[in-house]
Amino acid sequence: MAFTLAIGEKAIDFNLPATDKQTYSLSDFDNFDGLVVFFTCNHCPYVTGSDELTRQVVENYIPKGIGFIAINSNSKNTYEEDSFENMIGRMNEFHFPWTYLRDESQSIAKAYGALRTPHFYVFDNDRKLIYSGREVDNPKDTSLATVNNLTNALDEFLDGKPITVPLTNPVGCNVKWDGKDPHWMPLDACDLVR
Repeated sequence: MAFTLAIGEKAIDFNLPATDKQTYSLSDFDNFDGLVVFFTCNHCPYVTGSDELTRQVVENYIPKGIGFIAINSNSKNTYEEDSFENMIGRMNEFHFPWTYLRDESQSIAKAYGALRTPHFYVFDNDRKLIYSGREVDNPKDTSLATVNNLTNALDEFLDGKPITVPLTNPVGCNVKWDGKDPHWMPLDACDLVR
């Protein structure tokens, strides 16, 4: 099996605490027709550079039946900014419209095969993966972005069409694995598209 969840595979369940002091599992989002799970964090410039664009996407697609779950799996021992307490503080400051979960053990990041922050996974009504990769081609400075692969995939899904580009390479910082060098990635982690 490849490191990263493959197109057509089912979403993996989780039971994680959120910044709103609730605990969520996959079934809590059954009311959505489609579901976006994205791995993110508090400090990465690719995340902070694209947060407001992501906010616009979420606010546009939630009314269309798409749910959004953000998961921070980064080790707080690598970057203290990524601690659960700082996640709560960031949500209190910016009021992002997604559910923000903490994967302290990093087991969910490993199960999904998260490569970078941010890394987006789009699931259909049956929670099968239909898109994996980046949101835009320049998340650090979205004013320079030329394509939004996430919205393209969501529009095609909502229109009942096959996803034209189901795989892209996520653009961002690598996930910060506990006890490893900040730039370390698992040996079997590789680009989604070569």
